[in-house]
Amino acid sequence: MAGIDIPALTLLLLAALGIVSKNATVTIAMVVLLLLRLLHADKAFPFLEKHGITIGVIILTIGVMSPIASGRITFQDMAKSFTNIQSLLAIGIGIFVAYMGSRGVSLMSANPLIVTGILIGTILGVALFKGVPVGPLIAAGLLSLLIGKQ
Repeated sequence: MAGIDIPALTLLLLAALGIVSKNATVTIAMVVLLLLRLLHADKAFPFLEKHGITIGVIILTIGVMSPIASGRITFQDMAKSFTNIQSLLAIGIGIFVAYMGSRGVSLMSANPLIVTGILIGTILGVALFKGVPVGPLIAAGLLSLLIGKQ
């Protein structure tokens, strides 16, 4: 199999999986990574590996906080969150998920082999079940609870 670019082929297959499953998120991400690889922009990969999650979380946080910035969600609305059982549950789950994410970062840093399994699961979840790829850190956090590591 000399001469075959296995990482590029893998990205192409994952892009095809994104197309077949009609998941633009996976398709776009794989095509961007494939283009970076084909254009020999390999210097981008260490930066993306190191800072990609942080950049993604920042963009996600901007999206989530936009209703506050636009005034669609007011301070009064936020205050009402503490008087409604569903909102209190949402606050509790938000705290739990943030905690799981922090455990996930620790586990993934300490055991890089786990990253591969989580990435495969995330890609399959996004491509096959219309998921959103925000779960790897939480998945690693839940795994850390199951295997007793932090």
